[in-house]
Amino acid sequence: MTTPNEAEENPSEKKTLNFIEKLIQSDLESGRDPARLQFRFPPEPNGFLHIGHAKAICLNFGLVSDHGGRCNLRFDDTNPAKEEQKFVDAIQDDIRWLGFEWDGLHYASDYFGQLHEWAIQLIRQGDAYVCDLNAEEVREYRGTLNEPGKDSPFRNRSAEENLELFEGMKSGKFAEGERTLRARIDMESPHIVMRDPVMYRIQKVTHHRTGDDWCIYPTYDWAHGQSDAIEGVTHSLCSLEFRNHRPLYDWYLQKLGLEEVPSQTEFARLNLEYTVMSKRLLRQLVEEGHVEGWDDPRMPTIAGLRRRGVTPEAIREFMKKIGVAKFNSTIELTVFENSIREHLNKVAPRRMAVFDPIKLVIENFPEDLQELIEVENNPEDESAGTRQIPFEREVWVEKDDFRMEPPRKWRRLAPGAEVRLRYGYCVTVKEVITDPETGEVSELRCDYDPETSGGRQPEGRKVRGIIHWAPASCAVKIPVTLYSPLFTSETPDQPPEGQTFLDLIDPNSREEVVALGEPSLQEASAGDRFQFERVGYFHADPVRSGKGAPHFNRIAALRDSWAKQEKKANS
Repeated sequence: MTTPNEAEENPSEKKTLNFIEKLIQSDLESGRDPARLQFRFPPEPNGFLHIGHAKAICLNFGLVSDHGGRCNLRFDDTNPAKEEQKFVDAIQDDIRWLGFEWDGLHYASDYFGQLHEWAIQLIRQGDAYVCDLNAEEVREYRGTLNEPGKDSPFRNRSAEENLELFEGMKSGKFAEGERTLRARIDMESPHIVMRDPVMYRIQKVTHHRTGDDWCIYPTYDWAHGQSDAIEGVTHSLCSLEFRNHRPLYDWYLQKLGLEEVPSQTEFARLNLEYTVMSKRLLRQLVEEGHVEGWDDPRMPTIAGLRRRGVTPEAIREFMKKIGVAKFNSTIELTVFENSIREHLNKVAPRRMAVFDPIKLVIENFPEDLQELIEVENNPEDESAGTRQIPFEREVWVEKDDFRMEPPRKWRRLAPGAEVRLRYGYCVTVKEVITDPETGEVSELRCDYDPETSGGRQPEGRKVRGIIHWAPASCAVKIPVTLYSPLFTSETPDQPPEGQTFLDLIDPNSREEVVALGEPSLQEASAGDRFQFERVGYFHADPVRSGKGAPHFNRIAALRDSWAKQEKKANS
């Protein structure tokens, strides 16, 4: 999305239009008033929004920013058995968090009365009838892709009988599943969706808004186009799975004889590696306890990404990067993670934390000295200010930053090797202490060069390696949850034969550890984000963090080119 301010800052930059924007531009060039452009985002309140919904949100609301008009939020609340007010509230919260605000707030239930009147109109026209077939029988009569369907034995009821039966459905005279109202179209249509689809079904369930006023509820296909028409939607944008429904969308509008009707256009949905986007599958993960909840940081829900620490700016930039296409494809997870890193690199303050510590003793550093080093919080942001880090004789470093027998091009700690402690001095390993029982390295003893403070290079030699550390006497213990993709497969929604997507859950996708961090991390507040240098980006969990007791979630790891090289060399 390009905002008006961005356009002013880059007047020479001409934006490439996607196929939907070209369609809108054509409409405008044909004389449509930009102020009368009307879009909508129509989620069903039966779960939390996920990143796939974020694509539709950014598209619909972004079109208003770029081309004018309005965008409504409309809840498709036509299935009361699965819908709750908590989902309505969560969806509104997620949209605002993403940075958008709707022009009108509507519900399909606002139109139940009008939809009922229009259903009566279709019955009188001979375009709808009450059917006594149960759900299984309806499927049997519908036919297949290769075989036409069969007419329902109740298809030729008179309009008078259908009106009487439909009124009985509305008044609660019949049981759930006993009767439905179906459109009378063509049971031999090549489009299965046109083979007398159901318009109303009986559901004796309390609705979260209308209570018990209704016991018949419209199907999505019956409510969708008509709700668009009521709101004056000009461009009804849907993901590709609704392409097969477009003939029915158009048929309903044509049969009602409305003067102005919307137009449906489909775009490719978002498919992301190592992720499931089906709300049914996400609900199963939650209800069966495979994850902590809808806001589990491993979930692709907006709530989960938000708790993990992903920023709305990163999500918006990701959507801009992948664009809008006509054909489905799967986006590599690294594309999304790179968008996260790119934004956090600009805004996240830097800190140091050691995850697998080994003590490094600087033997020629005064024992009673603690030197305060002034460092900038973020080299990408001057306004982020500075902080002080205590430097002392004993510090913690990462065990993985030491090799007794280093490979070629190794630039970290090794016997006799010199490296720089980030923001501090250059040190050289003089002695390696090992555990007499296990033989594992337990301590490193070094000397430092006092002439190398402030990043100064030692005279006559060039030190390239830089490692992070934490002061031993005042390092703070911080609990950290290391999250990785929930699934081991790139396509968990396509499990191997004999398995389900649940069999592809990675049992190690969540790891609890304790890191040793520089003292300032104790002051982190819930919601704060940091780059732990050389490790990754982390977020103080708003659920598990308390005052003076932050609990960090890993948002994304940093790239580690050396780890890849070493793995390749050892393979």
